[in-house]
Amino acid sequence: MKKDIRWVVTRIDGKIASVSADFRHLPRIAAQVSRLPDGAVNEIVVSKVGMDEIADLSATTKWEDLRLFGTPFQLNVWRRLYSLTHHDDGTPILPGEGIKLLSYSQLANLCDNPKGVRAVAHAVACNPVAYIIPCHLIVPKESIDKIISIREVAQGTIFKGTDLYLLDSIEVGEYEYGSDLKRRVIERQLYSR
Repeated sequence: MKKDIRWVVTRIDGKIASVSADFRHLPRIAAQVSRLPDGAVNEIVVSKVGMDEIADLSATTKWEDLRLFGTPFQLNVWRRLYSLTHHDDGTPILPGEGIKLLSYSQLANLCDNPKGVRAVAHAVACNPVAYIIPCHLIVPKESIDKIISIREVAQGTIFKGTDLYLLDSIEVGEYEYGSDLKRRVIERQLYSR
């Protein structure tokens, strides 16, 4: 049995500023807060939660509940990522309702920047709110191609209509906290609830 990760959640005046598997975002958040005018921030709270709690938090967090520090470009990419798991009204998209893996080029197209794949990939890597803003759903194009191939083969079997990602057989790509955790998070978001 794999050990349940403890996610570090940082809130600024009640809004979520970061979710991380460690404390690496705290210095960046402190630097951003220090640039704000006096009195702009009243309280910073850091807590640790388990995987169940972070999944519940993701299901209840609306875009307006986030306090993000980023460029307009990064905020656009993060908003598009958020929309992969949340409807326009902020309610979660449940497994089986359309959550899917995308390639970086597919995400760049969603961000209306098809030629900016590297810039979009960099914004994905800078995501400060892991799980809630689902950067883990972005995988290499080769993996998307393999999934499409698997689906085509599955159509001729008793598994047709079943979404067989076979997470153990595809490359999920880079993740700040390691590919094993990325697989676990993808699996949970795609198939659990």
